[in-house]
Amino acid sequence: MSETSRNGPEEADDASVIERSRRDPEAFAEIFRRHAPDIKRYVVRRLGPDAAEDVVAETFLAAFRQRDRYDLRRAHARPWLYGIATNLVGRHVRDEVRQLRVLQRTGADPVTESFTERSDERVSAGALRRSLAASLAALPTGHRDALLLVAWGGLTYAETAQALDVRVGTVRSRVNRARKGLRKSLGEVAPAVSKSEESIRG
Repeated sequence: MSETSRNGPEEADDASVIERSRRDPEAFAEIFRRHAPDIKRYVVRRLGPDAAEDVVAETFLAAFRQRDRYDLRRAHARPWLYGIATNLVGRHVRDEVRQLRVLQRTGADPVTESFTERSDERVSAGALRRSLAASLAALPTGHRDALLLVAWGGLTYAETAQALDVRVGTVRSRVNRARKGLRKSLGEVAPAVSKSEESIRG
């Protein structure tokens, strides 16, 4: 029995799927299947469910239209997709601040009960705190983007740099400054990035 038949066919990486979608557009549905739940979770947390539906749809439409320019040397499309989503979130700053104010007021996270426990493990329970929401809303947009891609998107520093098209050192600096800002506001360890910090630096 061959290795392939014992373990089942290996799943093609994202780059291979995207390359195939250039000849067969319907193949791009596989990229949506693989990544839409996590992208949706990230965007819902940042914007709330109402605006998120449109942003997630726009993210994958933009990715589909840009697939010919995707760098096929990058096997994994997550940073690319999170980068598109983050750019689109940036067009909804008022919605994001409004969403954080809702968290500040109610302490209710709109997605906690909608996704798997595995994904929830990436998010500190402290993110639900009202005071944290208020502090996040006060961060500069670039700092908030870097921090939340790491803390809520689960990206490494290298992936976050790729998503934001900046250097890894810039990401590290923005996350550190964001954490300092949160510590100053909260008077304690910034909970959004305290978990598994070493494992996500990449």
